[in-house]
Amino acid sequence: MTKPEYYVFIYYLKTFKNRPPGKGYEGMIGKQTHQNNKIVDEEITIPINNIRLEGHLHIPEKAKGLVIFAHGSGSSRHSSRNRYVAEVLNKRQLGTVLIDLLSAQEEEVDLQTHHLRFDIPLLASRLVGIVNWVTDQDTTKHFNIGYFGSSTGAGAALIAAAKKAEPITAIVSRGGRPDLAGKFLTQVKAPTLLLVGEYDPQVIELNQQALAHLNLQSQLNVIPRATHLFEEPGTLERVAHLAVEWFEQFIET
Repeated sequence: MTKPEYYVFIYYLKTFKNRPPGKGYEGMIGKQTHQNNKIVDEEITIPINNIRLEGHLHIPEKAKGLVIFAHGSGSSRHSSRNRYVAEVLNKRQLGTVLIDLLSAQEEEVDLQTHHLRFDIPLLASRLVGIVNWVTDQDTTKHFNIGYFGSSTGAGAALIAAAKKAEPITAIVSRGGRPDLAGKFLTQVKAPTLLLVGEYDPQVIELNQQALAHLNLQSQLNVIPRATHLFEEPGTLERVAHLAVEWFEQFIET
């Protein structure tokens, strides 16, 4: 034991030897937030205006940040691809919110009309509402927040990031349509990673056009041998790896 460590130890004994167990030690050993040490794994319901959105919240032990997933058209919180990416993020101490952007009643209507899934401003407003809820909960309000958007959900995530007063710290788009964010692209402050499959030429072109309007920290990465849904062996794993690196660089609290 070095001298500085010895003197700290002696001071600790003299100061706290008569304290009741568990009282008064926080300032000495460095207080950590309760939430950072608590694992949360639960179904959640988020009320936004007159609708309710169903989702799943997972916060691993000693989480470093929180990623909200914005799924694409016709998908849901049960998307196997997004759940896989979420599991990879969880293993690297990043919390996740997998959530539907439409209520159960809206989804029933959308199955027939297909119009709500393409209402990007509506989906963006839902993401803003989800962030408002997250930043109001004791278990999540201290985290920096990122978005992981797929397909049309990426466009909605970029609009939501541009509109939100509290900054979104990082965004990852998987096979996304960032072009759908239109004029809001120049207002996005969060570093954005655009991931597109090599064999998805139309979406590559749309992402290249969108990248020209995003901030200088943003990047486009084309995944070799991947099509739009990243179904080819190893391609989704590559997406998850790059997403983890991006969030660890920009989102960690």
